[in-house]
Formats: sequence, structure tokens, C-alpha cells
Amino acid sequence: MQGEDLGIWIAGQRTAWDKPMPAQQWLLETVGIEPAAEDEPVADAPLTQDARWAANLAAARQYHAREGHLTVPRKAIEIVDGVEHKLGAFLDNARRRAARLSPQRRADLDQLGMRW
Repeated sequence: MQGEDLGIWIAGQRTAWDKPMPAQQWLLETVGIEPAAEDEPVADAPLTQDARWAANLAAARQYHAREGHLTVPRKAIEIVDGVEHKLGAFLDNARRRAARLSPQRRADLDQLGMRW
């Protein structure tokens, strides 16, 4: 919903049960959400859309700093801090969605010499 995964949100509410106010906890309980058990494993939450954009932009900046351009094949992968980023797919998708990108996101890619 609105770019966020509802299941991830629920898991976050359950694992951080002490953060909401008592009235908010009560509301969660009324829809069947209860605190996580103490021995329940906590899963890492996936990145938000903004965090994914920032991570892919960091990969694009790293590639550009090394190669001097952003002409990468669709299947190109860039590793940043031990994490693989599908840089080619990210840039290809950005090109296709250029009209819907925010002015700031377009400017960030323009600074790297993005070929639209």
C-alpha cells in the first residue's frame, strides 16, 4: 500500500510493540495484531522505495566514478559494500520511467551524464 508492504509493516509493529502508545496497541489488537513472542525470530525489513533508489544511485555513482560513463548493459551488476545491485536494470527502468521521475531524481542521474 502506497509503496510499503503491509506484511512488513505488521511485522514491524509486532517486533516494536513497546513503541506505540497504549491506545495504538489496543487498536492493533482489535484487528488481530499482537506483540511478537520473545523467542520469535526478527526478520530484516526490506528497503523502502526511497532507500532502494538511494542504494541504486550509490551504485551508479560508483560505476560512473570508475568508468566515467553510465552506458551499462541491462544485466550489469555493481557491488557496493558487499551488496549486489542490478545497475543495468535500474538504469533501464529509470529511462523508461523518466517522465514519472521526480525532478530531483532526474537531476541526480543527469549529474552522472545519464543517457535518456
